[in-house]
Amino acid sequence: MATPVEENVNDAQSEKKSKKTKNQGDESELLTVPEGWKEPTFLREDNPRGFLEESSFATLFPKYREAYLKECWALVQKALGEVFINANLDLIEGSMTVNTTKKTFDPYVILRARDLIKLLARSVPFEQAVRILQDDVACDIIKIGTLVRNRERFVKRRQRLIGPKGSTLKALELLTNCYVMVQGNTVSALGPHSGLKEVRKVVMETMKNIHPIYNIKTLMIKRELSSDPELRTQSWERFLPKFRHKSLAKRKQPKKKTVKREYTPFPPPQPDSKIDQQLATGEYFLQESDKRRKKMNEIKVKQAEALTKRQEERNKDFIPPKEKPAVKKAKKDTTESTIDIQAIKDKVKKAKTKRLGAPPVNPTPSVEKKKKNKR
Repeated sequence: MATPVEENVNDAQSEKKSKKTKNQGDESELLTVPEGWKEPTFLREDNPRGFLEESSFATLFPKYREAYLKECWALVQKALGEVFINANLDLIEGSMTVNTTKKTFDPYVILRARDLIKLLARSVPFEQAVRILQDDVACDIIKIGTLVRNRERFVKRRQRLIGPKGSTLKALELLTNCYVMVQGNTVSALGPHSGLKEVRKVVMETMKNIHPIYNIKTLMIKRELSSDPELRTQSWERFLPKFRHKSLAKRKQPKKKTVKREYTPFPPPQPDSKIDQQLATGEYFLQESDKRRKKMNEIKVKQAEALTKRQEERNKDFIPPKEKPAVKKAKKDTTESTIDIQAIKDKVKKAKTKRLGAPPVNPTPSVEKKKKNKR
């Protein structure tokens, strides 16, 4: 029988367990975003007094964007004027500036205006860039210029991201619901936060020599799995493909290898001077006349060797070349082999006896009659 104290302890433990399960259930509900939920818009009633300080941002743009910005700047001012932001275009300095006014009430709209002028400077068209003013749209400018050292390799990988006729980029836009613009050393992306995360991953891995088709394939599988309500809460690792890195061939070794000498702290020995060489050969102790005579003999020997070489080269033209021996053709045997006529006749007779239906060969009648007479 359980005592009343033990019963109280068991009840307390069961209550704790039930509370834990309830909290876990509540946390899981909080983490999941309900379908169709949208963040409420920020209205003037949320900030009726406005701002105390003025905020401004400026960005430079390249010379080739000047003509386009002139054409669409009226539309930019109109779009920013609706959210009470001033916009200025300075063609002399080549810069765009946005700043808040006394009527501005949204504290985050100035950052969206800053992103708008950044996107316009990065060759994003105004029709796409103006979407940044919406609450559910964000942007990401990925710098890819310093990720690859070799320029040719960088251009190849950037073209791989775009794909043939822009097909790879279009597939990436459809899967992530983002607008992607590859321009120079940057990639500008515009869309929801979840899509921007995937775009950055694909771009960074492409610059690290991983083909974008692998990531596009995984995105397609994830899109299909997310549409199934049963698989949303399950792990997707078993469905996602696992690509293995191929082992590249070993680097070819050069034909001529320079072998490094072993490092020694001692300097190389000093070469012998002329006096040291003369002392070693004994020439230092000779008289001047003997030295002159020795030098003259060496010169005469060299002259004689050069003369003989020159004479041999001159005589080469007068030496007749060695003639090849004439090859004698083997004469055919004129004597024909004698034909044995009797042997041929015997062969013909044997062949006749072997034929089917041929009469048997009987001995000659004269020989049989002689045998009878003798008897």
